[in-house]
Amino acid sequence: MTQDTTPAELEQALAAATAAAPAFGSSEPAVRAGWIRAVADALDAASDELVPIAMRESSLPQARLTGEVARSTGQLRMFADVLEEGSLLEVVIDTADAQAKPVPRPDLRRILVPLGPVLVFAASNFPFAFSVCGGDTASALAAGCPVIVKAHPGHPELSARTAEVMIEALKTAGAPDGTFGLIAGFDVGVTALKDPRITAAGFTGSVPAGKALHEIAVTRPEPIPFYGELGSLNPVFVTQAAIDARGKDIAGGYVGSFTLGVGQFCTKPGLLFLPTGHSLQDQLVEAVGGVAEAPMLNDRIKDGFSSGLDRLEKVDGLRVWSTGAATLLQTTVTELLARRDEILEECFGPVSIVVEYDGIAELKAAVEAFEGNLTATLHAEDEDADLARELLPQLTARAGRVLWNGWPTGVAVSWAQHHGGPFPSTVGSIHTSVGVTAARRFQRPVAYQDTPDAVLPDVLKDSNPAGISRRVNGTVTTGEVSR
Repeated sequence: MTQDTTPAELEQALAAATAAAPAFGSSEPAVRAGWIRAVADALDAASDELVPIAMRESSLPQARLTGEVARSTGQLRMFADVLEEGSLLEVVIDTADAQAKPVPRPDLRRILVPLGPVLVFAASNFPFAFSVCGGDTASALAAGCPVIVKAHPGHPELSARTAEVMIEALKTAGAPDGTFGLIAGFDVGVTALKDPRITAAGFTGSVPAGKALHEIAVTRPEPIPFYGELGSLNPVFVTQAAIDARGKDIAGGYVGSFTLGVGQFCTKPGLLFLPTGHSLQDQLVEAVGGVAEAPMLNDRIKDGFSSGLDRLEKVDGLRVWSTGAATLLQTTVTELLARRDEILEECFGPVSIVVEYDGIAELKAAVEAFEGNLTATLHAEDEDADLARELLPQLTARAGRVLWNGWPTGVAVSWAQHHGGPFPSTVGSIHTSVGVTAARRFQRPVAYQDTPDAVLPDVLKDSNPAGISRRVNGTVTTGEVSR
């Protein structure tokens, strides 16, 4: 897909998704799960074809991209499993109770239903996991929403071929025509976002682009939810006790994390806070010096990184500790607070800043300086328990995922994962874009009151023919309901 989608092609995609929405959204969970598994199987089967295309267009290595395919297909299968189990629908049944106080209670049956066609803006840095077949697509399909993906210009051929594989798999499996589609072009994406047939949108990218699209989504005649992941600095805070216990490992782990994927991860640790007199400079510089040269995703990102790095190197109070394939800068908390806006601006690529703090008061002040982030990390020891109890509420207020003695790069796909955070890391801090509950972004609740069993959706019927998990009168069960 090297050319922008034409107005006629966009209309065809929007009309097809709208036509598919009723049948796809009302499909039985097990049936929809089968369609989603068919997509996963087809992507796995096409991996040997898709990965070389991704290598050409992204400059990423084969092992990384092969792993991304597996992550994407594993995520699809996870959603299929959850659909069959029933939790994705969050079925809650409260049977009628004439004796309820203060007033009698009617029969109420609540379920999550799909919003309708969803527009997904693909990301550049994960050609599979956050692109055409990524988490936004998987979670929207699981929710019962047809998906239209706006392809990223960084990997157009891969986007087109991935979409072809997915569309053919869905068609062969029996999913409604229009369940999935692909469009291309910046203006085309904006036009689609404004179209009243689109009911929600997901985005992963820069702060300026995300804010502009969010403004469009919420100022439409009928505003829609826009779930944007924008930018994150992912600070790491280290105590002296942690350095004394494992300083060398911390230095190596930090450099490995901020240079992973040539620093092009949304969870890259952008700042490392160390106590004054930490004695890790030589180890950090040595580790940075051992980082191998590697190409960035594309020329636009490379140029953006170069200009961002040039800007940082000119900021008063920032000193260069090491440069080459990766760059390590250094400053103090005092200087950071004096130049907060200049220093705390994300630079997407292999650069990070060591910030030295003098005492606990400065450490707390440093935490307070941050806006919202996807992650915040604390490296500490058992003897730091009192300090940790003070810091964790501060970190929790500023991040969607708080790590203890780990590194933020790498986002496990699981039930408990939360990949989101306060603004500007996302524009919807109550939701995640990774994990089972990512589907919740594309659903809304409906409660049926005193509705005859014969006309209810199967998942709400007394007999529970699908055998899914439901909460009945406060108790989770897979059994039948007695009225």
